[in-house]
Amino acid sequence: MLDMNRRQLMWAGGGALGAFSTGNPMILPAVTEAHAAEMSDLPRVKQELIAPPHAPSHDQVATDGPKIIEVELTATEDQREIDDNGTVINALSFNGSIPGPLMVCHEGDYIELTLKNPEDNIFAHNIDFHASTGALGGGGLTLVQPGEQVVLRWKATKPGTYIYHCAPGGQMIPYHVVSGMNGAVMVLPRDGLKDRHGNSLRYDKAYYVGEQDFYVPRDADGNFKSYDSHADAMVETLEVMRTLTPTHVVMNGRVGGLTGDNTMTANVGESVLFIHSQANRDSRPHLIGGHGDYVWEQGSFADPPAEGLETWFIRGGSAGAALYRFLQPGVYVYLSHNLIEAVELGALATVVVEGEWNDDLMTQVQAPGPITA
Repeated sequence: MLDMNRRQLMWAGGGALGAFSTGNPMILPAVTEAHAAEMSDLPRVKQELIAPPHAPSHDQVATDGPKIIEVELTATEDQREIDDNGTVINALSFNGSIPGPLMVCHEGDYIELTLKNPEDNIFAHNIDFHASTGALGGGGLTLVQPGEQVVLRWKATKPGTYIYHCAPGGQMIPYHVVSGMNGAVMVLPRDGLKDRHGNSLRYDKAYYVGEQDFYVPRDADGNFKSYDSHADAMVETLEVMRTLTPTHVVMNGRVGGLTGDNTMTANVGESVLFIHSQANRDSRPHLIGGHGDYVWEQGSFADPPAEGLETWFIRGGSAGAALYRFLQPGVYVYLSHNLIEAVELGALATVVVEGEWNDDLMTQVQAPGPITA
């Protein structure tokens, strides 16, 4: 029965999205000796990917020429809770985190990905890099069955922030994405970030916030259902997905995923770069008590940033970035300013900032008390 379910799960779909199926191998030209020699001359750097919201170690300004950045992702299939009420989903992810790890390189560098699909998984997996060029973003060259791995190399030609996601074909594309299988790549300009006047911008910290929509079926009494496997969950989950109405919209994999012990932190005077992705739906990031000093709303670092935004817009299937220098201590709420999704469905995070209060920026002139004439 397991083998039959595997075949059904790997090839389910088709229909209107059948054209995006990556089940058939692509015919590629042989790698030329000249290109192989050119690649062999480039230095290689292994980037240790870490779970969001943290970013891997990287230079903000490239100190030398292009290089090959080696990264590794493993397709993970497991069950996990997504709220404090014990709601459990059958999740899909890269390296076990939702969202998948942030990758960072510079324009002109190469990302060389090793994608592994453990043999005890039941799905075929691949990866579509929105930052890359050709072959369905790499999706046409990376489809791996359980027990297989593949190596893909692509050149980062456009600076900015971009999503990546699994896209194995048909209805499995949205199913894998809304089950958690997405992440982001940041391609920095070689000379670093700049304001609209060409002045250099630097950040003290970078956080990656991956906003995620989940679609959990309910029973006749309105309680969230759980399933032993994706084979059991898929039909009813797809039905909920087709309503386009998520049951949860969360930051980094679960309600409260970036609060409490997992809150982001900063100090007064520090500049923090927030990379924000939403692989499936639109979002409206807002920092309560702060602003977007410099915002690359559409993700392109080739364009000058907008300045002083209160709320910015992240289109579904994209990532953007905002840089803010914290000026006051306290607890800041970072949320999607669709307040229903933030408060009712979970799309919020917190940033705890340490430092001295500045009365010139804000002060309580009179404490709450009885109304006087």
